Amino acid sequence: MSAPLVYLPRVDSTNTWARDHMNELAPFGAVYTTCQTAGRGRLGRAWQGVEDGGQLCVTVAFAPPLADPSGLPLLTGLVLAARLEALYGVTCQVKWPNDILIDGKKLSGTLCEGVPGGWLSGTGVNLCQTQSYFDRMNLPHAVSLRTAGAAVDEQTDPARLARDILENGFAPLREEFAARGIAPFMEEYRARCINLGRQVWFEGGTGIARDIDDEGRLVVDTPDGRRLVFTGDVSVKGIYGRV
Repeated sequence: MSAPLVYLPRVDSTNTWARDHMNELAPFGAVYTTCQTAGRGRLGRAWQGVEDGGQLCVTVAFAPPLADPSGLPLLTGLVLAARLEALYGVTCQVKWPNDILIDGKKLSGTLCEGVPGGWLSGTGVNLCQTQSYFDRMNLPHAVSLRTAGAAVDEQTDPARLARDILENGFAPLREEFAARGIAPFMEEYRARCINLGRQVWFEGGTGIARDIDDEGRLVVDTPDGRRLVFTGDVSVKGIYGRV
């Protein structure tokens, strides 16, 4: 039996809808839209929606107990990078913990959160916005699949990509992740992570990102010693204009 995938023509937030309808998605399912009016990003930021269908917003819900839910953002980044490459032939990297980049520009961001009865992974993917749209919205560090050179059908691709993320991305990994956390997937994640070997800035310090441990924490060598970063915003030298 396939996992439920709910389409909403318009919604305030797919994460909010999923939270309020966990019984329809459990134990594993997703909801998606191309018109999200009140999306939320990490650290309380607003997620700018696109009302012309240029963006996919999809939230995947997990109801079973998770051994280590803190690894869900990293798993999401890994799943998205792999599926976007497979479907569109683009080369994706991950900015810790889960921003998806193409040539240093942001294609996708994710908000993971716990809710009564489970966990949510909500993602916005830029599908077919034009460069003029990003210029008009003052988003110099954003990219869409279309501006990256991929062929995108805005009528059919939202459903195709949402279904692929759910069934070919998360579904094959979810039982192992639920039982063992992010550790089994860290080798592949490290290979995609753009932070490693670069200078990074985080709340309380700066240094060189050396590794990501098996709990998903960024390992940073600072002038004051080694630090483990597990939450908050992390800027990377040369990414999003940080130089």
